[in-house]
Formats: sequence, structure tokens, C-alpha cells
Amino acid sequence: MSEQATQEYDDNLMALLETIWGEGFMSPGGVDEVDRYLDGISLDDRSVLDIGCGLGGIDVHLVRQHGAAQVTGIDIDPALIDRCNLFAQKHQVEAQTRFVCVEPGPLPFDDASFDIVTSKDSIIHIDDKQRLAADVYRVLKVGGWFVASDWLAGYDEQASPEMQEYLVAEGLDFGLASAKTYTDALQRAGFCDIDIVDRNEWYRQQARIEREQLGGILYDGLASRVGNEFLEHEIEVWDKMIVAIDQGQLRPSHLRGRKPGPNH
Repeated sequence: MSEQATQEYDDNLMALLETIWGEGFMSPGGVDEVDRYLDGISLDDRSVLDIGCGLGGIDVHLVRQHGAAQVTGIDIDPALIDRCNLFAQKHQVEAQTRFVCVEPGPLPFDDASFDIVTSKDSIIHIDDKQRLAADVYRVLKVGGWFVASDWLAGYDEQASPEMQEYLVAEGLDFGLASAKTYTDALQRAGFCDIDIVDRNEWYRQQARIEREQLGGILYDGLASRVGNEFLEHEIEVWDKMIVAIDQGQLRPSHLRGRKPGPNH
């Protein structure tokens, strides 16, 4: 796995994110967004690598709803790996899933190990997109697909003051990059059929719904679990994030590229 900052996800933040985005998920849209970015890609009887498996929601979904034969989820946090294993056991897919705690650096798998490589909003924590793309290309079988979603930067160099305020409030180590940077990284690695689908407009609306829920219907239940101070801070984060999204500085996106076959 490419160099990746330690993710500062504690129990309170994970509880809040799951409440908003669904059990087993730490990023927007849950299973619906997974289904959207996988549209047209068959996982039937395929082997899948999930980079940044988080709480395991995507991995269980890929087996149960998309027919993946084997899903390998990797993360750098052993506590998350433990939670993934429990989640897989709960949904009775432990035979089709395995979760591996990895060190930052190259992916610890042989060349041509997987039919599909995926990631749901985790590549933001990896700074070197060029090295990651090359490593994903290496572990993919010929004809295999890289399909993912991620948070992209709507700028190439300098973030707006409002975007910088959001990043400070969020307090997570992000390696944001633009669509141009991702496209260049995938092209240099050798991928073809590259496509990046901007999801900013969708999330502009969705983030407002989430903010309303945090301050409304979800407030009392979450406050009893995570505390008022923590919840008020997260509401402030949502407010600042909405400004950054409205400016186009923060752009949720879907990514894909294929490792060419012998006739391409």
C-alpha cells in the first residue's frame, strides 16, 4: 500500500458516520454509491481487492449482492480489521472474505492476483497517486478493472480559504488530488478506458440532508452516544464542508480504468 497517514478515526467518529451512511460504511451513499460506481462491471465469481476496507460494509455487499467469489480487504488499522471480521461473521460471509492489516507501502500481493481492485473513499489518505496507480495495475489480472470512488480536489494548486478552513476542522490527514492528477496517474500506469464521473452535484444536496439530520432527528440519539461537544463539532465540520462543496473545491467522484488485454 502506498504511503498513507494514520487515519484518526475513533469510536465516536465511526459511530456517527455509520449512523449517517449505514452500518459498515464510513463514507457517503453506502451501498447505493457502491452500486453506482460498479455499474456495468461484473463481479460474478471474481476475486476483489478492497483498498481501505474500513468497517467492512463494502466487502460484505460485494459478496452478498454482487456475487464476488473472494474479497480481500486491507487497512492499516488493526482495530478496523477486527471490526471487519466481526461484520463478515455477522453476515455469514467469512468464507468469502479475508481482511489483512498492512503497513504503508507497496501492496503485499503478487502480480496479477485480482480481477477487480476497488476502494470506497479511502485513496484520499494516500498521497502518491502515481505509485498507487502503478501498484494497482501490477496486482490486477489482464483485462481487470480498477473501480472506485474518492474525494477529489476541485483545484490543482491552492485551496480556497474556505476549503482550508474545512480541512482544519475535519482534522484528518488528506492527500487530495485533482481529476487531472488521477487521470495522469492512471494513464502513466498503463490503464485504458479511464473514466472519472463527478458526483459533486449529488453530494451538494445529500450533504444538506445529512446536516439537517445531524441537527434534528439524529441529534439526541447521537449526543447520548458521542456527547454534545463532539456532535456540535461534527455539525460545524458539515457546515464548512458544504461551503467547500458549493465552491467546487471538494468533489466526490467515481473512478475507473481497465488493464488492457492482449488485443488492446
